[in-house]
Amino acid sequence: MFSRSCISLLELSSGDVLNFPQTPRNLPRVMTLEGVIPDVKSSDGVDEDISVPPSEICEKKIIVAHFLPLHAQKDAKSGKWYFSLDEDPVLLQLKDGFPSGTVVIYVGSLKVDIDASEQEEVSQKLLEEFNCVPTFLPSELHKKYYHGFCKQFLWPLFHYMLPMCPDHSNRFERQLWQAYVSANKMYADKVMEVINPENDIVWVHDYHLMLLPTFLRRRFTRVKLGFFLHSPFPSSEIYRTLPVRDEILRALLNVDLIGFHTFDYARHFLSCCSRMLGLEYESKRGYIGLEYFGRTVYIKILPVGIHMGQLESALNHPSCSMKAKEIQEQFKGKKIIVGADDMDIFKGISLKLMAMEQLLMQHPEMRGKVVLVQILNPARSTGKDVQEAKRETYSVTRRINRVFGFPGYEPVVLIDRSVPFYEKAAYYSLAECCIINAVRDGMNLVPYKYIICRQGNQKLDKAIGVASDSPRTSTLVVSEFIGCSPSLSGAIRVNPWNIEAVADALNVALTMPDLEKQLRHEKHFRYVSSHDVAYWSRSFVQDLERACKDHYRKRCWGIGFGLNFRILSLSPSFRKLSIDHILSAYKRTNRRAIFLDYDGTIMPESSIVKTPSSEVISVLKNLCSDPKNTVFIVSGRGQNSLSEWFAQCENLGIAAEHGYFMRWNSTSSWETSSLAIDLDWKQIAEPVMKLYTEATDGSYIESKESALVWHHLDADPDFGSCQAMELLDHLENVLANEPVVVKKGQHIVEVKPQGVTKGLVAQKVLSTMIGNGNAPDFVLCIGDDRSDEDMFESISGTSCTTYSSSQVAAPEIFACTVGQKPSKARYYLDDTADVVTLLKGLTTDSSLKPRCGGEIQVPFENIILDE
Repeated sequence: MFSRSCISLLELSSGDVLNFPQTPRNLPRVMTLEGVIPDVKSSDGVDEDISVPPSEICEKKIIVAHFLPLHAQKDAKSGKWYFSLDEDPVLLQLKDGFPSGTVVIYVGSLKVDIDASEQEEVSQKLLEEFNCVPTFLPSELHKKYYHGFCKQFLWPLFHYMLPMCPDHSNRFERQLWQAYVSANKMYADKVMEVINPENDIVWVHDYHLMLLPTFLRRRFTRVKLGFFLHSPFPSSEIYRTLPVRDEILRALLNVDLIGFHTFDYARHFLSCCSRMLGLEYESKRGYIGLEYFGRTVYIKILPVGIHMGQLESALNHPSCSMKAKEIQEQFKGKKIIVGADDMDIFKGISLKLMAMEQLLMQHPEMRGKVVLVQILNPARSTGKDVQEAKRETYSVTRRINRVFGFPGYEPVVLIDRSVPFYEKAAYYSLAECCIINAVRDGMNLVPYKYIICRQGNQKLDKAIGVASDSPRTSTLVVSEFIGCSPSLSGAIRVNPWNIEAVADALNVALTMPDLEKQLRHEKHFRYVSSHDVAYWSRSFVQDLERACKDHYRKRCWGIGFGLNFRILSLSPSFRKLSIDHILSAYKRTNRRAIFLDYDGTIMPESSIVKTPSSEVISVLKNLCSDPKNTVFIVSGRGQNSLSEWFAQCENLGIAAEHGYFMRWNSTSSWETSSLAIDLDWKQIAEPVMKLYTEATDGSYIESKESALVWHHLDADPDFGSCQAMELLDHLENVLANEPVVVKKGQHIVEVKPQGVTKGLVAQKVLSTMIGNGNAPDFVLCIGDDRSDEDMFESISGTSCTTYSSSQVAAPEIFACTVGQKPSKARYYLDDTADVVTLLKGLTTDSSLKPRCGGEIQVPFENIILDE
């Protein structure tokens, strides 16, 4: 049933429980064929690229969470541990969405401490009986990791509570962060014990394990890896206060699919990626994707559902019917409002009670007729804030009951104990209204459970005396700050901080006509019953499979150190351009064309000084001095700047403004593109751009002779991108009948004449050389942005069509992009320093063959420098 990767775990009896294999320090750099990256090195220490086709082993689903879905109890007499499944956690319920026969392995920690001497036996027992793999965290580590970093720092921050004062929340502590990192590493190591990376799916859950994807991806670059966040994801203004914000974002981006309950949470995550990592997302056929180093990280938005079978079992439980009769008798003649919340500061319990107080104050006729039953679930964390919230809850309750109660009537009933689910179901089934008033909550499934319980069943109906064919009703008052709110369109949504509005909502819910209650209930029941936990898990896994379909079609590199590790995924034909490789071709050819971009290629984008360095000038002069070379700078910059900067390079060709202006050397005159003469469109476009510039702080207009460019690099990232899209649409409409194209680039919107591209420059130079009988046998083209992709495509297309028709041998083509990213080029260089180094290597050979001074040469080879 298990793959061979499970061997070490299945051999726990060997007594080596504390020495599980650790994540290897070294990762093979490249894998070109379908298979898995090897775990070992060859005898000489060199990484081997062994192809191991995916096997026919049935895939497992590995569910990773902080806690295993188990109850644990130690017998006091025998000293033996006894375990049973905990049916409540969604982690256990989600398996209903998987095909029958699917092997599901759970990885997580236990809620009890297991002595080191017992861990081996317990691990064996849990694996054999429950398919559970326990992660044994040392007690002190678990305290710092869970109760420290997770519950006292991350959890409040993700619920919009900043550590402004040490009395209310903990501030960031490096040692707690290190415990979080260590714990995530230990969970990842446990996953590695049971995974068959070619087949298995790993699904990681919640904020406790946000770093685990980095550790797992470092070990298995092609593992199918998904993550679902069950808590809110805060807005970028909150999240950016996190000192380790980049590390967590990059770790999450090491998965293939990230799931969120609502679009708001997903939008906040995408905004953080944009503002802090400079990443842009786009929607493709209904799916949102982030391009990250050649990989597409997909975003899934779907709230988790409830387990219908569990609810039906609870409603059919004899104790449920008995409890329902008891509740019916206890509150006879009264309308019940029910609430069920964990005891913590974000559930808004005291605000809910104050709304009930306001309701009774504004509507005296409801006194004695309405009762709020508030179920307090045990707190999941300890701390002063929880104790304060509990004290306030009891204080407000006593005040309400003292002011508005009388013998035989208490307006508020607190149930502060662990309540079995069948009892909760009884309260839900009899409540006229359910109110969930949390000030911030990830999902909260209580409204879903309430709706199903209000639908009832024959057994419960008989117990409480309701006709089985009678119409079902329910009303919901839910906070707009909880994850289930968007999916409950028939609920009354409230701002929990507005006590008067919540009181009004309760009044509306209680006095609503029965027909309206029925229609709202039916609408909710259709959604909740069809979007259960099985639907949620099935949908997530299907999308994860789709997100992973390209895993074996690309080459993968592991780059970055520590938590900055990420995978670079590129086409198998895409590789780094080495000086040795190109130099051999350079030396044996005689008619070379070299095209170079400027900004981002030989001039760093981040440089404030945009004039070329003396080193660049020297390199270009040496290249141009070789009579075998025709070198061109192809840039989007204006002709005056370029001609001034490169005045010393007399034999250098320049194509300015993407080829609108062009000259072969310093003594030749500028040629203007014949494709565009009329520039009257500027009078239409410029006023529109000025409008957006005035409205967008940090933006400006660059006016070229042939084009207009609107820049928004220094504007707010979200607002700038939004304005760019609006400007693009606006300009396309007003310029629809003009001979121009409107394009959106990296932080720019550009309007330029139709047909003016860098690709046409390359095509013109190559065609001229061929027409003069000097067909190039070597073409080098280096650029860094989208405009240079036209050049890469053009030099390949020109070679294929022109050379085949003229029966001339095709040249050796080196199309090279700057930076490791998807491109039409076959080669890449890491940065501008690499470009200059490469060109220097070529000049070593070119400097031996000086060009005759003063003689004007017909270009034999073009070197294009991209902007």
